[in-house]
Amino acid sequence: MAEKKKSVQRSQVGFGSTYQKAQAGSGDKQQGVAAVLGGQVWLVKPDKKAKTANPCLWMQAGVVKFKNCDNYYDCTSCKYDHAMDNKVAKGKQISWQEAMKKRPDLDRVCRHSLTHRIEKRMCAYDYECAKCDFDQYFEDIWTTKAKALPGEVQQIKGFDVPMGYYFHNGHAWARIESGGYIRVGLDDFALKMLGQADALDLPLIGKELDQSKVGWGLKRKDNLADVLSPVDGVIMEVNAKVRENPMLANNEPYGDGWLFMVRTPDVKGTMKQLMVDQDSLSWMNTEVSELEGMIEEVAGPLAADGGYLADDIYGNLPDLGWKNLTQKFLRT
Repeated sequence: MAEKKKSVQRSQVGFGSTYQKAQAGSGDKQQGVAAVLGGQVWLVKPDKKAKTANPCLWMQAGVVKFKNCDNYYDCTSCKYDHAMDNKVAKGKQISWQEAMKKRPDLDRVCRHSLTHRIEKRMCAYDYECAKCDFDQYFEDIWTTKAKALPGEVQQIKGFDVPMGYYFHNGHAWARIESGGYIRVGLDDFALKMLGQADALDLPLIGKELDQSKVGWGLKRKDNLADVLSPVDGVIMEVNAKVRENPMLANNEPYGDGWLFMVRTPDVKGTMKQLMVDQDSLSWMNTEVSELEGMIEEVAGPLAADGGYLADDIYGNLPDLGWKNLTQKFLRT
């Protein structure tokens, strides 16, 4: 059974809008506008005079009446943005940049302020974002290094499973970030099962990962474990802190213990292959039961109520076998 460890729900997902969590893989069958909020995909259906939770630049600039961003603020790969730019090129539409330039000086705020990603900041480059040092810093550095924390975490016999995070069956997780980045890490189950790593063999920036292929590894004494990548994509940032101090991954696997950031041309496509929320909980419950069975074969029956498993299962029960554990649960 899963128990709720922490519940910090969003109090508002758009004034004047109705919303619900989107079910993974349901695509166009659901009613509403898909938007990512805190790593979870929501379906937002605007009511009369509604204000969107993830406002598109074109709406905030006053060019269109209502448009919710459904591409994680990754304008470079946004079909809607490209279509609007084509209209601008043909003289059928004013650009959002020109619309903002017509505003009084004090209302010419940065595009990231327009979309509620940062506090109010004035634009100093006349909306020529490609020339803006801050824009480059925000997209390429701040977004990739910012700490991620789950809003709600469920527990299954001591193993944390955050809601809104996507899981691969090799026990790596992925979370969609603003700008279309995907943050990746190793889950609480794998880290508690294998115990404290001596080193994490993380990929270098620029390396291309293939979903369900070996992407990185960890080492504990003479034992090595390969980990399958949960997503396709190119490494954009590696967590230097966790590389220097692997204990961070064990202490906070879904926060400071993240491993790297990935960019992929098809965020939705790669995430469709993963599990999220209830699917993750059901899968994790099965994994815990399988692990309990292995433990009982080595150490005898567990407590009648199941109890919580230790933080270093392999370290306490090396007879489980490192190879057996990694083959069974990491699928390598």
